[in-house]
Amino acid sequence: MRLNRRALLGTGVLAGVSACTSTPAPAPARNTPQGRAFDPQDWASVRAQFALDPAYGQFAAFVLAPAPAPVRETIRRHRDALDADPEYTPPGGQAPDQAVRDAAARYLGIRAEPRDIALTDSTTMGLGLLYSGIRLRPGQDALTTEHDFLATHEGLRLLAERTGAKVRRVRLYDDPMLASADRMVEAIKNGLGPRTRLVAITWVHSSTGVRVPVRAIADLLAEVNKGRDEHDRALLCVDGVHGFGAMADGVADLGCDFLASGTHKWLFGPRGTGIVWGRAWDAVAPIIPSFSQAAFDAWQGGGSPGASTAELVTPGGYKAFEHRWAMPQAFAFMTSIGKERVQRRTQELATRLKAGLRELPYVRLATPESPELSAGLVCCSINGMQPLEAVNRLHAQKVIASVTPYNEPLLRFGASIVTTPEQVDQAIKAVQGLR
Repeated sequence: MRLNRRALLGTGVLAGVSACTSTPAPAPARNTPQGRAFDPQDWASVRAQFALDPAYGQFAAFVLAPAPAPVRETIRRHRDALDADPEYTPPGGQAPDQAVRDAAARYLGIRAEPRDIALTDSTTMGLGLLYSGIRLRPGQDALTTEHDFLATHEGLRLLAERTGAKVRRVRLYDDPMLASADRMVEAIKNGLGPRTRLVAITWVHSSTGVRVPVRAIADLLAEVNKGRDEHDRALLCVDGVHGFGAMADGVADLGCDFLASGTHKWLFGPRGTGIVWGRAWDAVAPIIPSFSQAAFDAWQGGGSPGASTAELVTPGGYKAFEHRWAMPQAFAFMTSIGKERVQRRTQELATRLKAGLRELPYVRLATPESPELSAGLVCCSINGMQPLEAVNRLHAQKVIASVTPYNEPLLRFGASIVTTPEQVDQAIKAVQGLR
């Protein structure tokens, strides 16, 4: 085997090579911008890890998410080291990409193995890898919903253009406020065909804030698949970005076959990073050459790397490695707070916001009030006012919100660990001031 830096970035061999270099180990990261100890049990201390302007209520932090101090400091250390020595790799005796997969697997919980995780730049890239690479046999089709985002709809449209496969859409609810788990599951059941190979859904709808009962849909498909050949088994693929990091569920809880998510939204990880976890990689063909060791060995030997794996599906090429290599710090940051505590905090703040907005007669909530059917997103409309106008006027009152990018746009708030109860009350008061 000939050593190749591109391949060895993701293997244990490079760890031994890098140990012989003269690049010094970076100094330990400070825990806060002020150097104070970080207390993950104190929400004020959690909020202090972020460089966000405290004068503003931050309800759009999930869009281009800020990173907490440990992540920012790790990015800086890797960037400085790479600028000083382009041959730098992180010390510690482990291949850097493998360290990322290990951290992601721990966060995803039981049944998540590092070998099952592909590394990406975003949710959109992850879904593109799945929907471009899925192996469909003649007569197989795909099912999705009317509520999914462009990344899913466009990915499936391109799949249909390439393969001729039919793609059907079902409607899970008419009024999102009245959405029910039973109706959503029933809609998926009624939309299935005898040769449906791919079921593409979203965990939390960015259009309405509705949280889809992924586990119940997975259980439905498990029953359907009992009578199917392995190659005809319906695969459940989930856009998880607005649940991942906000909700505590791991892959064992969700029961899906693939989960794609950026790690730069509710997880508050480095921008331009993401993952795809999967348990059926043999059903997905790589579409971008991998820089894995298996790919390089096959190329240099004139053969094929063999069956698809998460590592072979991971796109090759040089990345913003200072960001990718800081992903473990993002997982560690959220784990130190506690996934269940993060979910409780997120939903408590969202519930408080919904309760306040519900009292305003000119506000129409779109997001279900039940925590079982929602997460951190709260979507609504203001009678007689376009969402963008509302966003601009709220910004003048130091409340940062966003607009949903759909045909029927809504005003959208995101309650998260960077939001305080006082800022929720500030947002309610600001919306009240719109009239």
